Amino acid sequence: MAVADLNLDDLRAEYEQLKAKNLKLDLTRGKPSSEQLDFSNALLSLPGENFKAKDDTDCRNYGGLVGIPDIREMWAQALGLPQENVIAGDASSLNIMFDMISWAYIFGTNDSQQPWSKEETVKWICPVPGYDRHFTITEHFGFEMITVPLNDEGPDLDAVRELVKDPQVKGMWCVPVFGNPTGITFSEATCRALAEMETAAPDFRIVWDNAYALHTLTDEFPINHNVLEFAAQAGNPNRFWFMSSTSKITHAGAGVSFLATSTDNLKWYESHASVRGIGPNKINQLAHAQFFGNVDGIKAVMQKHAGSLAPKFARVLEILEHRLGGKDVATWSNPTGGYFISVDVVDGTASRVVELAKEAGIALTGAGSSFPLKQDPRNRNIRLAPSLPPVEELEVAMDGFATCVLLAAAEKAQA
Repeated sequence: MAVADLNLDDLRAEYEQLKAKNLKLDLTRGKPSSEQLDFSNALLSLPGENFKAKDDTDCRNYGGLVGIPDIREMWAQALGLPQENVIAGDASSLNIMFDMISWAYIFGTNDSQQPWSKEETVKWICPVPGYDRHFTITEHFGFEMITVPLNDEGPDLDAVRELVKDPQVKGMWCVPVFGNPTGITFSEATCRALAEMETAAPDFRIVWDNAYALHTLTDEFPINHNVLEFAAQAGNPNRFWFMSSTSKITHAGAGVSFLATSTDNLKWYESHASVRGIGPNKINQLAHAQFFGNVDGIKAVMQKHAGSLAPKFARVLEILEHRLGGKDVATWSNPTGGYFISVDVVDGTASRVVELAKEAGIALTGAGSSFPLKQDPRNRNIRLAPSLPPVEELEVAMDGFATCVLLAAAEKAQA
């Protein structure tokens, strides 16, 4: 069926029936459901009576800027990284990203000739569709954000290689595993290419936000490539700022964040972090270490999450195929992990779909949110977040979403 064959009058009638349901449903953000949060309730009674880390640190006291070895060792093993290059912080890796870009802007990095604020302009590579909060950070500092398309193996490498010939290009955002919102995972070849490429700026940095490093929807866990090793072997040891956290593994906003990077980068980080504060919440780090026990314990928790999330993702994909398949009105990702499904609707209609859904009581992430400055040049991408609602609400929301996609497409075709 072609878009021109859609019956506009029938779709308008269907949409009026949808509005009459007076829905109040939310698919805006990838929040864990209450069921998922319950998986980690044992944390609330931890740590037990022993407040000592394995290095005999009393976790109730000040200090320990890099975090306790108990959780650092565990997370390093989970990500396939050396423990000495991994530090543990407080709840949010997004805070660490903001801090490091702030310090580079104010003071310069350990490889900078001057603070980034002294540069005529700072340019930043933004693979799209991407994570809206990443773009908000670089927008906040006034960086010029340059988009490159994502393919099935990662960002368009030819485009990236051309851009980094400019010494004003200082960095790049990446979500390398089960990316937000597409769910793609970078191939080893892409990871190596990003580690090895020549850049005009000696202080070029890639923020490697591995937020979904362990977030499988299947029985298989993804490979997390050791980009720190790839970069060191290529003579670019300081290239990656590698982030991770437990935010969607235990309790959101109450977990542990991680930074993995080169020894020189860590020294630079600590020189500023030691002024900002005395140390992270080691009690929470110890509680997490006790809760997980070991890497197998982390994976066991992640399998519980997969058991909760996979049926929701499967149902969304079933409804998309049933309602929209074969009609030339939308394409969508089919992720095996992460928290999102990326949908591309008819060019020029994404904002209309979101508007129609809102009027029908279905809240969606704003059109364009997966692009810098919320400007999707084709006005087609919409990010779906299936995790929070129960399945029965999700089914209603997705059926309504499909109606909005069809109506917006028919309106454009017959305008």
